[in-house]
Amino acid sequence: MYAYVRDAWRDPERSYVKSLAWQRLQTWRREPAVTRIARPTRLDRARALGYKAKQGIIIARVKTWRGGRRKQRARGGRRTKHLGKNKLTARKSSQRIAEERAARRFPNLEVLNSYWVGQDGKSKWYEIILVDPSHPCILSDRNLNWITDSRGRAYRGKTSAGRKGRGLRRKGRGAEKTLPS
Repeated sequence: MYAYVRDAWRDPERSYVKSLAWQRLQTWRREPAVTRIARPTRLDRARALGYKAKQGIIIARVKTWRGGRRKQRARGGRRTKHLGKNKLTARKSSQRIAEERAARRFPNLEVLNSYWVGQDGKSKWYEIILVDPSHPCILSDRNLNWITDSRGRAYRGKTSAGRKGRGLRRKGRGAEKTLPS
């Protein structure tokens, strides 16, 4: 079953996901920026990233901006070319910002991971997997109790999206692989 769900989400434009997303986005636009949801939209992706349907784990859907950073126009003292208004990009991805917003909204929970669920012309939506590090079910889980030792993973760039933004995803892309001269 997970293989069929994964294949449908791999190319949403050519599968049933497109019509579902069209309906879902209409309701998601009216929701608050951070919303707790009962179950994951993409069960295959959530399970691959560590989600389990057990106490102490929740899912939140977070809406973020889309596109480049918008900056106010400077009042004067520059020529137009040097205003520094257009083509500015954030140092963090919108996914990292979504994880931080979820962590801020649920201060007693720790961000485990996140994945993309939809986008329109203005916004992107991500689902964030959050874990309660003090819950007895999490403390007794051998695969998840490591999270009880860490605090503020989303803010420190320790999630998968955070590590990617910090350049830690690829191996052998630095001076450690060069030959001595």
